[in-house]
Amino acid sequence: MKQSYDIVQATLQDLEEVAFVFNEYRMFYAQETDVQRARQFLTERLERRESIIFIAKTSSRTALAGFAQIYPVFSSISMQRSLILNDLYVKETDRGRGVGQLLLEAAKTYGKQQKAKELVLSTSINNTTAQRLYEKNGYVRDEEFTHYYLSL
Repeated sequence: MKQSYDIVQATLQDLEEVAFVFNEYRMFYAQETDVQRARQFLTERLERRESIIFIAKTSSRTALAGFAQIYPVFSSISMQRSLILNDLYVKETDRGRGVGQLLLEAAKTYGKQQKAKELVLSTSINNTTAQRLYEKNGYVRDEEFTHYYLSL
């Protein structure tokens, strides 16, 4: 039997499940495991309404398969809202089943509802699987701007 998934916006009631998958995501990017800090970080984002988190659950609601987290920002040049799709993660056991696609579609729908100018994201240079998914969904690699960061 093929597994189906439901995509819903996470609430504080989903926090325990999301914290564990968020921790897995951070470990995927070579961070130390820390579920307690993950829970605290996500609690603050949800309580302060600083991010939107979509979660993918199996239709039987027995397991969380993945999540996407979006942060709102604004573009001074266009004077419009932009959204950063900062995190997208699918548990290894659920990869290749369309979960990432469903989460991207939820993010896109949300962006349109918010009348956002764009949805931007970044991924590691060697994450070619994610890059293929993004490009298949119409995301275009930035050729106009070079991005920098300063560690504080």
